Amino acid sequence: MSVARVTEIISASPTSFEHAVQSGIERAAKTIHGIQGAWVKEQKVTVQNGKITEYRVDLMVTFILDQ
Repeated sequence: MSVARVTEIISASPTSFEHAVQSGIERAAKTIHGIQGAWVKEQKVTVQNGKITEYRVDLMVTFILDQ
């Protein structure tokens, strides 16, 4: 039997929402083992002078706990 946990992380990118998701998962994988999936809880942008300067995602990451 395995037990899963969900943790929330926030990631940002100057490029796109997709890049923010990829960067967040790659970074999380450095310290969280057994990542099984993630879902985007929220998306936001930072705007300066009428232009998007940063894309932010709030991710819920699911991983299996070590036995």
